[in-house]
Amino acid sequence: MEFGRISERKLNTIDYKLPEDSPLNKVILTGTRLSSPKVYIGCSKWGRSEWIGKIFPRRTEERGFLENYAKNYNGIELDATHYKMYSTKSISKWADKTHGNDFKYCPKMYQEVTHGSSLTGKRHITDEFLAGVAVLGEQLGPIFIQLGDSFNTSRKNELFHFLKSLPTHLQFFLEVRHEDWFKDAAFHAELFAFLTEHKIGAIITDTYTRRDCAHMQLSIPKAFIRFVAHSLHPSDYRRIDDWVSRIKVWLDEGIEEVYFFMHLEEEAFFPELSTYMIEKINNDCGLDIKVPEFVKKRFSFF
Repeated sequence: MEFGRISERKLNTIDYKLPEDSPLNKVILTGTRLSSPKVYIGCSKWGRSEWIGKIFPRRTEERGFLENYAKNYNGIELDATHYKMYSTKSISKWADKTHGNDFKYCPKMYQEVTHGSSLTGKRHITDEFLAGVAVLGEQLGPIFIQLGDSFNTSRKNELFHFLKSLPTHLQFFLEVRHEDWFKDAAFHAELFAFLTEHKIGAIITDTYTRRDCAHMQLSIPKAFIRFVAHSLHPSDYRRIDDWVSRIKVWLDEGIEEVYFFMHLEEEAFFPELSTYMIEKINNDCGLDIKVPEFVKKRFSFF
């Protein structure tokens, strides 16, 4: 993900500390921890050749990437569906490869719906997209709608009309990027009130130069975090620690589901950073998320 990236020499100039929670989160969360909250951690891809010999067995072919990914992780941010409209036959094959795992696909809505000149008049293509991802069945997690960087508050009515047209039996999350949604308090409040009313989640994007997108406000008792890291830079670990602390607060306050997906400058290092987070969140939050199994045994942090 290129959004909000920064050069390495500037990494230590950023204040990465997460903002305080919105006071309205107290209204969204019950205040009591659930007996079995769900936390999903993953990447936006199900394989890189560099993972062979790390978490994929040696000599794994590309056709075996998804199956091996699902043996190590319980969720994926499915960016592929943003760039291509896949057939139900293709998506069914994905579901077959991960069947039997506690695994969630979180598909990104097709770009011709979300990044065109308008959200209006997109009913047919939206229905086609939703029919495709529906074949994932119980493995279908939240569907996320990413708006383009230029989609500003002047298009509020267009956005609300589109969101109200979506089927209510599916879970959606919205990612807005234009600065006006965050710096204009009135529009920000109206957006979150609308999302809460219609049970739509608000994506939290933790990236370098757009700290406003790490807004720490929940619209429903579920969280979807897109975390941009920089290939095992020391700041990545400090930021992960901060996130684990925040997720622990939310778990103790009754959050139902958390989806946390990493985007690295160099995705070859995803197994290492994700393993650090999973081991830490299991240790600090009393969870039992499966830990990636390296082909060659590695040192555990916890």
